[in-house]
Amino acid sequence: MKITMWGTRGSLADAGPQTVRYGGNTACVEVRGRDGSILVLDAGTGIRRLGGSLGTGWKRVDILLTHLHMDHIQGLGFFGPLYQAGAEVHIWGPPSPTEDLRSRLGRYMSPPLFPVLIRDLPCELTIHDAPRGSFRIGELEIAADLVCHPGPTVGFRIDEGGTSICYLPDHEPALGVHDFPQEPDWTSGYDLAVGCQLLIHDAQYSEEEYSAYQGWGHSSIEQAVAFATLAGVQKMVTFHHDPSHDDAALDQLVEGVRRNVQLPFSLIAGTEGAAFEIGE
Repeated sequence: MKITMWGTRGSLADAGPQTVRYGGNTACVEVRGRDGSILVLDAGTGIRRLGGSLGTGWKRVDILLTHLHMDHIQGLGFFGPLYQAGAEVHIWGPPSPTEDLRSRLGRYMSPPLFPVLIRDLPCELTIHDAPRGSFRIGELEIAADLVCHPGPTVGFRIDEGGTSICYLPDHEPALGVHDFPQEPDWTSGYDLAVGCQLLIHDAQYSEEEYSAYQGWGHSSIEQAVAFATLAGVQKMVTFHHDPSHDDAALDQLVEGVRRNVQLPFSLIAGTEGAAFEIGE
């Protein structure tokens, strides 16, 4: 699998000289399987550039939404393949007890928020409530499960040929867990992340900042590292950067953890344009 990061922020950041290296776009990650399958994890503002990079020769693209907060869907209406006649586009997202995914997305893709209605898109669009459990897209095995974050929110694990990645961009595993991170059976997201080669995880706050935002559905970088250690991952990429954190602040968060914690895995700061390959 090849993984490319197109947006890593929790909300739009000032794209000035202080955010050049980490970038200012919101959540969007591209995953390509060996068979050519294309997955798009979340539809933040980074999805616009992703759509422009696809080129020709592809037949289908699948968008996997973790939840419907604006920073994760605000780029959807600007995704080029939605406007290509004959393009096969599938959108997967968390189920709701009150409305299906098409109805909920329709609130965004309709006036006065957006000029184009879902029903008027020329692509061949299929919208799915993502099942809790496993499903396949090409040769990729996808697992989805609810995780700790306000509103219906899922995390995803993607497996291919014995290698796996886990995507938990908005996640607060420490909330309500006694003696975190010592209890895997009671820790949100553990079953999705355990043993994966690459974990992309919410690391929005410093430990001092987190105390003011407990219950908002996000993690301190120290909690993210503790979760990754519990899950036994090989690499962790920090994600969902706070929009108020410039390059220097993000450098300080990551380097502080590297200095103070003996890490049993590789810790990587998530930046726009970064690419990773796992597996053969």
